[in-house]
Amino acid sequence: MHKTRFIAVAAALLLSALPALAADGPPTRLRATIEKVDNGTLTVKTQDGQDATVTVTPKTNIAGVAARKLGDIKANDFIGVTAMTDKAGTMHATEVHIFPEQGRGTGEGHYPWDKGPTSSMTNAAVSGMVDSSDGKVFTMSYKDRSGKAGSVKIDIGPGIPIVAFVPGDASLLKTGAKTVMFAHKNADGTYAAMAIVAEKDGVKPPM
Repeated sequence: MHKTRFIAVAAALLLSALPALAADGPPTRLRATIEKVDNGTLTVKTQDGQDATVTVTPKTNIAGVAARKLGDIKANDFIGVTAMTDKAGTMHATEVHIFPEQGRGTGEGHYPWDKGPTSSMTNAAVSGMVDSSDGKVFTMSYKDRSGKAGSVKIDIGPGIPIVAFVPGDASLLKTGAKTVMFAHKNADGTYAAMAIVAEKDGVKPPM
């Protein structure tokens, strides 16, 4: 598979709100640190302190991330933003990931996320950018699964992590690496990885 398509597939699996990819149910999203690598099998510690065993195969899509700056984002770029909403209803970004052009439309929409009770994920095109007192306010425009158009405004401060998806391979899967992955849970409690976004050159996947 061509590298850019490879990244798009990995991103699609990791960041779409997937209702079901297979008859045995939707994948599980794991945020984890690799503790051991043994012939295609990863022993990981999840962010909630649980141990898990994850199998990686030649079909597992692997991508890395590279650091970017707020100024790297341009009008009409397709990006994903994880945000938290404050009591006043203002959405504040906690991380931004930039999709390659081949990934435009991946998981498009605005929906709840699993980083807290007010967290959300918005995968959308940047349709507006205005300066704010502590960064910028982006207008994010999208179509939901029914095809209905929508938009949200998200405050993006200067200090939040911003990354772009870049090509990756199994060499990124090493002890101590931070990862985000989608995997199917097997009957024995182990996981089979479908896609992994892994730490690269010290840059950790923030999503």
